[in-house]
Amino acid sequence: MCGIFGIIGNREEKEAQTLSKRMSHRGPDERGLHISQNGSILLHERLSIIDLSTGKQPIKGSNNAYVIHNGEIYNHQELRSELSHHTFNTNSDSEIIVHLYEEYGTDFLNKLDGVFVFVILEGDFFMAARDPIGVKPLYYGTDKNGNMYFASEMKVITDQCDDFKAFPPGHYYTEKEGFVKYYKPEWEDHSKATKKVDLKEIRESLTAATKKRLMSDVPLGVLLSGGLDSSIISSITKRALTEMGIDELHSFSIGTGANAPDLLAAKKVAKHIGTKHHEIYFSVEQGIEAIEKIIWHLETYDVTTIRASTPMYFLSKAITDMGIKVVLSGEGADEIFGGYLYFYNAPSNAEFQKETVSRVQRLSTADCLRADKSTMAHGLEARVPFLDKEFIDVTMKIDPQDKKPNKHTDRPEKYILRKAFDDKENPYIPESVLWRQKEQFSDGVGYSWIDGLTNYCNSVVSDNEFSRASELYKHNTPTTKEAFLFRKIFEKHYPQKSAIESVVKWIPKWQFNIDPSGRACDVHLENDTIKKDKKRLRSA
Repeated sequence: MCGIFGIIGNREEKEAQTLSKRMSHRGPDERGLHISQNGSILLHERLSIIDLSTGKQPIKGSNNAYVIHNGEIYNHQELRSELSHHTFNTNSDSEIIVHLYEEYGTDFLNKLDGVFVFVILEGDFFMAARDPIGVKPLYYGTDKNGNMYFASEMKVITDQCDDFKAFPPGHYYTEKEGFVKYYKPEWEDHSKATKKVDLKEIRESLTAATKKRLMSDVPLGVLLSGGLDSSIISSITKRALTEMGIDELHSFSIGTGANAPDLLAAKKVAKHIGTKHHEIYFSVEQGIEAIEKIIWHLETYDVTTIRASTPMYFLSKAITDMGIKVVLSGEGADEIFGGYLYFYNAPSNAEFQKETVSRVQRLSTADCLRADKSTMAHGLEARVPFLDKEFIDVTMKIDPQDKKPNKHTDRPEKYILRKAFDDKENPYIPESVLWRQKEQFSDGVGYSWIDGLTNYCNSVVSDNEFSRASELYKHNTPTTKEAFLFRKIFEKHYPQKSAIESVVKWIPKWQFNIDPSGRACDVHLENDTIKKDKKRLRSA
């Protein structure tokens, strides 16, 4: 993973290099540069993962086209076979993009299996694109001279462009065509979700998605929070590496203290699957002290994202300090399967399905943004098997009546995912974790984190200051002192109207208390409003 920066037009090389350095944390290994005859510039901040020796970008195709790419193309070897008549100059997965362009023009994006943002430049022609779900970030804008900018992070272009936005996932852009939606899955129509659940297909599809994400020329680990999703991914990864003859896998979890809910569960999973496990600790005070730097990295003022990114930020730093550059993570499962606790309150199967579709479509503004920017702040690449294109196609078409949780029948959230990995003979993970209730990451690290953070925000934002919220912040007006403080810090670094409007707030539905913490939902076990018979669940 890396940072890409393209200027279509004409800028001084020195100025472009200075702007690109704002995201040098994304690519600490080396910088690459290409300047076209008309003055357009491609810059690349590289985090070397694949092809450490010859994979420097921008990469030139067979003719006069160049590409800068951030992401991973997992089927690049198969695509190379398809283009055997082309001459490849590197072993990098990124090179396949420029050759596909030379072979098919703009009509090749659905051939790619992976995550990506890229810019291709050939003479006066340029093309930019983003992966189907928006796992990797990309922003675009235009300056007063008509130059067009593309950058992995907003901070590179905020003071350069009169107007800028997040590049829409599943689209490509050319000057002639504008934005074109290339990713048009059937599941985006919620009424098409009628497929009968196949537990074996879920298990095999997720296993395949995880295995392809083991492609790496550098050390790899797993983020193991102790929740269902990361535990399953960690178990699949350990089994796959063992099959490959690799015995050691490092797993990582974080909490505010040894008794944090996530740390206790993660320890059980690590022991069960046999990883070399590492526990990282952070204090509420450390989290609060880092908030401003984290908001600068995240480029958002969304409460949910900031709460969850803080422990992930500290965890990522600890992981890179140990020399690991790639981790697998469990993002996406809650959106696909309706795993957030508020989904219990969905008024109908149809509304449940609409919300899962909406959540998946907005992942680029929430969990994908968090997973990318809080890890890449320290040059760490996070891979997300649940957001594999084929796995999403399998699972998003399942009839919502098979997904929707029911507190009255003891059918928990993500029931079919749990059942798909409920192997009695060779358990993937301990039963206590397999049937553990959903605990949002910012809660699971220790309830003291959110409680301490909100108390701090309430103490530093006065009632008088907060009473002016609607006057000071007309767009996305903060409704709590916590949101007010985050917004205040955000606008210190990103005061532009386009920056403010780029943020999408994560808000739960169908519950009276709209605080994004899972503990705010009435079905959270802490609230003692739902009792689960675990024996009956395990035998169901």
